[in-house]
Amino acid sequence: MVKLRLKRTGKKFYATYKIVASDERAPRDGKFIEELGNYDSHTKKLNINYELVTKYLDQGAKPSETVRNLLKVNDFYAKYKASKVSKK
Repeated sequence: MVKLRLKRTGKKFYATYKIVASDERAPRDGKFIEELGNYDSHTKKLNINYELVTKYLDQGAKPSETVRNLLKVNDFYAKYKASKVSKK
């Protein structure tokens, strides 16, 4: 099963994260399928590729709790639901 989760990068005491799609059995910083965006925890800046995230959610990928909260804060789900309604 595919999960959307964070992969830790950056320097010691200054972590940045990549949002990736990976197999749920893979380790946190291990192999991943595709990079979907990045998150800087110090500046609270989130950059995501909406098309890729939507693609993986449509295919049944489950976001981790942290990724789900980041997407909620940045109103991704409102845009996602609006695009679903407009496609019908």
